[in-house]
Amino acid sequence: MMPLYDQAAAVRTLVESADPGAVWAVGGPEGPQAGSDGGHPADAAFDVGGLGAVLALWPAIGSLVDEGALRLHTPLAAYGDAAAEGTPAGTTAHHLLTHPGGTAHLTHLTRLVEHLSGSPLADLAAARVWHPLGMTGTGYTDGTLRAPLADLGRFLRHLLAPGDPAASTGISRTWTTESLRIRTGELTPARGLLWDPAPHGIWTHHAPQDGGPTLWISPRHHRWAVLLPTAGHSTSRTAFREAAFAPTTAE
Repeated sequence: MMPLYDQAAAVRTLVESADPGAVWAVGGPEGPQAGSDGGHPADAAFDVGGLGAVLALWPAIGSLVDEGALRLHTPLAAYGDAAAEGTPAGTTAHHLLTHPGGTAHLTHLTRLVEHLSGSPLADLAAARVWHPLGMTGTGYTDGTLRAPLADLGRFLRHLLAPGDPAASTGISRTWTTESLRIRTGELTPARGLLWDPAPHGIWTHHAPQDGGPTLWISPRHHRWAVLLPTAGHSTSRTAFREAAFAPTTAE
């Protein structure tokens, strides 16, 4: 197996050969193990709007599920006409979370969250997720979600060791566990709750556009990774994932 320092070197070599300005990190429950800020200031906040579904919407939905305000398999119409507007009869939150639907599904989910909570999604995510996790640099600026690399690490690190829902840590262990498993049965593509499975127990969420930012998490490997490519450049997501999650002598 690959020693941890060799693994970090392999990831660094891969990224620098394809996109020297990319921002990336690989880490575990203790925090980052390797990474690069791409030459930006340490507190620089990057455009992560393509990851808003999992950084803001997914944990906000989880908090509503945890408190009993939302049941995933209950038709949206049960929560009022505003919650079900624009969706086929019988649509549930589970349908929207597990079936590819682009921005339309995300719009419906956002409207549902805001309807049930009585707050804009940005405010809800900040109060229930980002602030409790210490993600002080994360937020919407001129309608675009921005976050520093350190905050993304805090978010992913928490998913490996989520706290009790009563501890106000933003994301419960139960919600993470339920999200990072196949929820679509034998249907394809296989999906969790806004997370997609990758080989060897790895889960991923990436921006809709090619070459956009990507997050990976693997409870099995006790590891997470993030890649924010430079505009106009790209590093193979598959190659990055394989390098970042290669078995190490520490495992």
